[in-house]
Amino acid sequence: MAPAVHPSSSSCLTSEADEKYANVNWEELGFTLIPTDYMYVAKCKQGESFSEGKIVPYGDISISPSAGILNYGQGLFEGLKAYRTQMGRITLFRPEQNALRMQMGADRLCMTPPSVDQFVDAVKQTVIANKKWVPPSGKGALYIRPLLIGSGAVLGIASAPEFTFLVYVSPVGNYHKVSSGLNLKVDHTYRRAHTGGTGGVKSCTNYSPVVKSLREAKSAGFSDVLFLDAATGRNIEEVSTCNIFIVKGNIVSTPPTSGTILPGITRKSISELARDIGYRVQERDVSVDELLEAEEVFCTGTAVVVRAVESVTFYDTKIKYITGEKALSTKLHVMLTNIQMGVVEDTKGWMVEINDTIG
Repeated sequence: MAPAVHPSSSSCLTSEADEKYANVNWEELGFTLIPTDYMYVAKCKQGESFSEGKIVPYGDISISPSAGILNYGQGLFEGLKAYRTQMGRITLFRPEQNALRMQMGADRLCMTPPSVDQFVDAVKQTVIANKKWVPPSGKGALYIRPLLIGSGAVLGIASAPEFTFLVYVSPVGNYHKVSSGLNLKVDHTYRRAHTGGTGGVKSCTNYSPVVKSLREAKSAGFSDVLFLDAATGRNIEEVSTCNIFIVKGNIVSTPPTSGTILPGITRKSISELARDIGYRVQERDVSVDELLEAEEVFCTGTAVVVRAVESVTFYDTKIKYITGEKALSTKLHVMLTNIQMGVVEDTKGWMVEINDTIG
């Protein structure tokens, strides 16, 4: 049973066809869903390639109760952003990297992924269809959520007989509301991933298990949770939705993507920018002891971009770090967002401009 699409019955913020922007208060954007006008949907049978997808009205989908995604969690998602530059152009940040990461995850979960070209084209089509929802320059971004799910019906544990590739969008502001740095709690009870598991791919099943830990941390006044490795409990791995770096002297260290940590695209880009300005970047195991002795700590990700960590609490020990204008994270944030917003020339070839005519 293939999922059918139904237009949303919720009250969406829409605008007339000749208006440049949707009816949104851009000054108060957070990181919550604002339904937009359209989404992209494509399907394929197991063993076949995806057919050409379609732009359809954004809305609910109908799916079999025995779908692979519902019963066995056979699903992946990606996250990237579209930006409106100071010159009014709409651009994407390294979308082919998201496509490649989805392909890697699909191989791990025995799914058929879209090709890189189809992934990027689908993202472009969805952004164009919803271009009024791309915030004005400097007011936020259009968050893009591609999904690959096992939509076909399956009873025994197996790969679904049909897959759906879907892309929807929502305008967003800052992921964390705090104006200063993050206050992280090191979780010494729960583990996010283990060797041989799915921590290195963006599987839907990786995220709901962190909610309990995150809820407990936030109720105690923390911004987020930092997870330790399952093997030893002595090394740091990831924050709930982003990668982490520590800084000491001229050395920037981040845990390696060896199967338990998501290979973040912002992480990859920030590592390159740090090297460009003379820092030595190491991808290696980072112990809790090293974390507590670091001069600076920061997080990276599509949602958080680059965010300084103000403090880390491990049991009863609370350590504070460098933040503000003197912090490396501040410099790297400016460097990255200047590229994304078209303030400086993109010498890296990271940005992809979206035109109304694609193909």
